[in-house]
Amino acid sequence: MAPRVVSVEADGGSRGNPGPAGYGAVVRDAETGEVLAERSESLGTATNNVAEYQGLIAGLTAAAELGAAEVDVRMDSKLVVEQMCGRWQIKHPGLRPLAAQAAVLVGRFAAVRFAWIPREQNRHADALANAAMDAAAGRPPSAPKTGQPPATPSTGSDPATAPASWEPRPSFTATRLILVRHGETEYTEQRRYSGRGDVPLSEKGRAQVRATGARVAELAPSVGAVLSSPLSRCTATAASIAEALGGDVPVRTEDDLIECDFGQWEGRTFTEVRERWPGEMDAWLASPRIAPPGGESFTHVAERAHRVVTGLLTAYPGETVVVVSHVSPIKLMLRDALAAGDGFLHRLFLDAAGISVLDMWPDGGVAVRTVNDTAHLAKID
Repeated sequence: MAPRVVSVEADGGSRGNPGPAGYGAVVRDAETGEVLAERSESLGTATNNVAEYQGLIAGLTAAAELGAAEVDVRMDSKLVVEQMCGRWQIKHPGLRPLAAQAAVLVGRFAAVRFAWIPREQNRHADALANAAMDAAAGRPPSAPKTGQPPATPSTGSDPATAPASWEPRPSFTATRLILVRHGETEYTEQRRYSGRGDVPLSEKGRAQVRATGARVAELAPSVGAVLSSPLSRCTATAASIAEALGGDVPVRTEDDLIECDFGQWEGRTFTEVRERWPGEMDAWLASPRIAPPGGESFTHVAERAHRVVTGLLTAYPGETVVVVSHVSPIKLMLRDALAAGDGFLHRLFLDAAGISVLDMWPDGGVAVRTVNDTAHLAKID
């Protein structure tokens, strides 16, 4: 019976950086510590970072072959751990394809947790990596550390193991997010703040979402999921899209996609708010950290939107996902995708039933394909 949880200890290195390089990886039963698999390979000439990523990839591959559901990754490479956790950017182009390959493997498991450990706690993988480096340099294997015989290395020829100065063309697939604002409501037409109030679609809004469903079906004949804010103006929009896609993809509601809570401004126009709360309005326009009286800040909405995007990239790698939400969450997703400043939030206009498209790669690359496409609404009065 395959263990549900395993640990992966991985290491890699080179003698010269770049120089003769190799990696080692050990998979253990997380509960008993029993060694379930070892992987070791020489890489020819490569850098330390390339070798460390290759060790991670080998360990995750072995864990997947064993049928594990969850993985605890332990490495003494701070760079690899921080980059795989998304806290550090992957600036070197030679590492991006390797990080992307590792990210795809991560997506195969129910959970993967990364932790940095000191080198002395990673001796088994270190011994395997050193034996592989010896083979790459044409030397006899180094003396193994007690109880940790090195596996017999082989010479790899994968282009991804080339020196970091070589820049391979990425072959991985982006996850596409089709972001759809809900159709028009009575509040939309009257330019009123519409946050948590469950205002239904208007007659025009219902016509808009039918056109939107047809447009999304043209853009994405195959969809992995349709997610929606729980408010009815979004679920009705999402249902129309799902129907246009053939009805095979159910609509799943996600609380984090709900609109910003505008507090005491709910249902009021900009002019009304400006007259009654001039100071609060100025502060709100000046900073995303400021919330309307009794409401929610854009900073908090951004945290929710980020959780949604991160979860989708993990759950649907390389697939297309339709996200039906409101102005604020969609603007914040676009702001982050475009690496724009906070002023972007009050300068971008999103129409009801408008469509925006993002492509997001496992290494952090982003391409904004479309913002607020409304061509499909041209024939609606």
